[in-house]
Amino acid sequence: MKYAIVECGGKQYKAVEGSTVVVDLMDVEVGQQVSLEQVLLLSDEAGISVGTPKVNGAKVTATVISEEKGPKLTVFRYRPKKRIRVKTGHRQKYTRLLVNAIEVEAA
Repeated sequence: MKYAIVECGGKQYKAVEGSTVVVDLMDVEVGQQVSLEQVLLLSDEAGISVGTPKVNGAKVTATVISEEKGPKLTVFRYRPKKRIRVKTGHRQKYTRLLVNAIEVEAA
């Protein structure tokens, strides 16, 4: 099974060819190709390559499928005995990527 651990937006994700990955919102249109070049670990038929800090010559190409919103979070702050109540909500935006290929340049 060929997979890679990539870094995107300061977080690490496992990318498998043909599967989808949900990452933080990227400023890319739906349907465009994205190249993730921060590959930290690569596993294929030849074995496992661990980068220091990244694997040289490796990249993951993906297609943007959609932009989604995460679950609604309710934030409630209050101060007892002071009549101070603040209720707010938040929904994080995400980008769903379809991993097309994990490419490695022969060194």
